[in-house]
Amino acid sequence: MADTVWPGCAKSLKGVILDLCGVLYDSGEGDGAAIPGSIEAVKKLKESDLQLRFCTNETQATREKFVAKLQRLGFDISVSEVFPPAPAAIAVLKERGLRPHLLVHDGLLDEFDSVDKTNPNCVVIGDAAENFSYHNMNEAFRVLIGLEKPVLFSLGQGRYYKETDGLKLDVGVYMKALEYACDLKAEVIGKPSQTFFQSVLNDMGLKPHEALMIGDDLVNDVGGAQRCGMKGVQVRTGKYRPSDERHPTVTADGTVDNLARAVELILDQRGGVRGEG
Repeated sequence: MADTVWPGCAKSLKGVILDLCGVLYDSGEGDGAAIPGSIEAVKKLKESDLQLRFCTNETQATREKFVAKLQRLGFDISVSEVFPPAPAAIAVLKERGLRPHLLVHDGLLDEFDSVDKTNPNCVVIGDAAENFSYHNMNEAFRVLIGLEKPVLFSLGQGRYYKETDGLKLDVGVYMKALEYACDLKAEVIGKPSQTFFQSVLNDMGLKPHEALMIGDDLVNDVGGAQRCGMKGVQVRTGKYRPSDERHPTVTADGTVDNLARAVELILDQRGGVRGEG
């Protein structure tokens, strides 16, 4: 498909932030599968003079295990470049003296080893996949409804995502169920939270207008970045749906077929400006 209007900010860019699932790879059995052209696209960005970070709502594994999977798929990526919600959530819990009841994927539990979980006074919900059983949801509900001031943290608020065998419900669906049952509003840690995006920009030492977000989720990737002051580009891979290009409230600054095409446009507009790697 043809590219839509492309943001004219490439020459002034100093950094690029990439979503992971649906942009670099599709998750699924084993390590999942790299999206064609994405490994080389990441390599080209790293060879340019642009800073590069990865901003993800991935919550099915610790950051170290998740990055190791990406490296096995062939990506040049390090732990320090990846920003998932769990470490940010742990910092908030410790800062506020909160003890969580966890409804998360088994692969993420180790991330919370340093957090006191006795006598919970809040609930943390992530993409728990098969752990989203009636029993586990009801247990989280009982913790919240029994608190005088219930606090629910959601690691992202996506509706669905794509795996190699099709679309899967994401954490936002279950977050909404607990919000409705307990008559509360969850605190979202991860995309589209402006605080979450700002933490990535702070790490890069950049202002919002100096960075570009590329993702497959129009609302959480593109819309979240735009609300933070960045430009946001959507790729037609992952969870992208044709209806995204007619969304009533969020309009991407550009829409391209895949990450490889996005990187090609960025580097072409920058006139081939490259760093030393």
